[in-house]
Amino acid sequence: QVQLVESGGGLVQAGGSLRLSCAASGSIFSIRNMGWYRQAPGKQRELVASITSGGYTSYTDSVKGRFTISRPDAKNTAYLQMNSLKPEDTAVYYCNLELVLGNGYWGQGTKVTVSS
Repeated sequence: QVQLVESGGGLVQAGGSLRLSCAASGSIFSIRNMGWYRQAPGKQRELVASITSGGYTSYTDSVKGRFTISRPDAKNTAYLQMNSLKPEDTAVYYCNLELVLGNGYWGQGTKVTVSS
């Protein structure tokens, strides 16, 4: 069993910053990828940022230059630093973990609300 616990969401004004954390625990042998997804009301869940075991990062175009994903020392915690937040960033943010063996896990989600 693998558990993902997210934290760091909240209410922030446009232009502000938040840092999301995702702590993974349990039967974790080898991580292939960790990522952050988000789902706004009435919209599909979308990939925001991901980081591979080798540290390669990728971002959706709308957050490039504003968000940074990290996984210090390749430990079982990933962060999403979100700067210059916009109202359109409002969503529930979910952490995702993919193991080398192919299993995938989701966190419970943390809500981010950006006011204009």
